[in-house]
Amino acid sequence: MEAPLLKILVVDDDPALRQLLADYLNRHGYDTLLAPDARDLESRIQRYAPDLIVLDRMLPEGDGAEACRRLRQQGEDIPVILLTGRDETVDRIIGLEAGADDYLGKPFDPRELLARIEAVLRRKKGPSAFNKGKPVQFGPFVFDPATRVLSRDDVPIKLTGGEVNLLEALVGNPGKALSRERLLALARDDEDGERSDRAIDIAILRLRRAIEDDPKQPRWIQTVWGVGYRFSP
Repeated sequence: MEAPLLKILVVDDDPALRQLLADYLNRHGYDTLLAPDARDLESRIQRYAPDLIVLDRMLPEGDGAEACRRLRQQGEDIPVILLTGRDETVDRIIGLEAGADDYLGKPFDPRELLARIEAVLRRKKGPSAFNKGKPVQFGPFVFDPATRVLSRDDVPIKLTGGEVNLLEALVGNPGKALSRERLLALARDDEDGERSDRAIDIAILRLRRAIEDDPKQPRWIQTVWGVGYRFSP
């Protein structure tokens, strides 16, 4: 089976530019999603799970840099490239301080944007063991994403399919605060039917009972108040 196309969300109020970038990026092997503004940006991320966002700085419904800042405050580390009509040092600083991964001034050559997208995705992917399918060790535990087995001191720990999916989502995003909605998308298990926020909380509790010395004071799976949960290796 072919690997799914990486998804790029382009947020810009210029319909001609949006379509130009969609056509260009689609020709180069990306699945391009389009939005005219940053309203409901969080819900779009939850629904479509893009791999990267190209976000215009000056939008009719608000500042793209502020939208990026809100995402970072919510624990979302999806890569963001900011676009602006002003290519000035102060704007670059504002964008980078807001948490953007890169910054590109208008007008620009689509080839430069493509190069920056690919560079940011390479940096974000990184050399992590999980991306390479290698076992991940934390304390006395080892989780093997290839076999989907969690063990302690070489003794397998019995988990349900949904709990394994949830652990896989958390371990695959170390240090990242994941909302319940995001965990629902990442840990979806058809055998368990439609999940809910409450089901995620119960699965987290079960995982903590399996791996934490004190589930009430978790070391590995931490609660991020107002956001969700985070795996802290």
